[in-house]
Amino acid sequence: MRNSMHAEWTKLRTVRSTAWLVLAVVAAIVTVAVMATGSVSTSRCPSPAECFEDTTKLSLTGVWLGQIAVVVLAVLTISGEYGDRLIQTTLTANPRRLTVLLTKATVVTGMVLAASTLGVLGSLLAGRILLPGNGFTAANGYPPLSLADGSTARAAAGTVLYLGLIALLSLGIATVVRDTAGAIISVLTLLYIFPLIAELVADPQWHERLQKLAPMTAGLSIQATTGLDRLAIGPWPGLGVLAGYATGAMLLGLAVFKLRDA
Repeated sequence: MRNSMHAEWTKLRTVRSTAWLVLAVVAAIVTVAVMATGSVSTSRCPSPAECFEDTTKLSLTGVWLGQIAVVVLAVLTISGEYGDRLIQTTLTANPRRLTVLLTKATVVTGMVLAASTLGVLGSLLAGRILLPGNGFTAANGYPPLSLADGSTARAAAGTVLYLGLIALLSLGIATVVRDTAGAIISVLTLLYIFPLIAELVADPQWHERLQKLAPMTAGLSIQATTGLDRLAIGPWPGLGVLAGYATGAMLLGLAVFKLRDA
């Protein structure tokens, strides 16, 4: 396992696109956070106290964009090897396919968690700096963003875990599909089109059910710190839905990986 881990880490870090994608994860999360927190103002509300803005969730908005880089990074971890037939060399050096896939999952997820942590901390810092200047002050009922606050800490940690699960979901689907473009499209369709379909459903009960089943909608409920009673699904159960998708994708990917020729 140790040798396999070293080999996968070496392959991933020596690919030029890896550094750019990791940088894109951090940059996208922080950039969108700056744009989102810098563009809102209590002056647009009847009164500052009536904005009802979830400032923590607003600061973490960049995950919507940053997760695209996570998807691409995780997909390329295995689809790139199928593209240039390096997978045959990998399996010759280590024929234990379970070990190969698990080490790939460990390395790419660890890299995503590290990048996500930097992005989340940067986005919360941006919100802490920019929001008070737009009227979101303690005097108006909006205390400064701080990880000492339990809800904010849960949202921050949950967002990092969310992106880690997105990486596992993407890796699992890429293992099944084996084609880079096909895998990326499949994952992004699942993440972005599913919620759009839910919005088009007129029946309230089915609308709520689809929101609970949509991996992105359910998973990102972990970011909410206010109005939890109005959510279609709670923060941790919602993240659990995404974990179910990621687990299913990895198990299916492992089954296909073990049964199919390289």
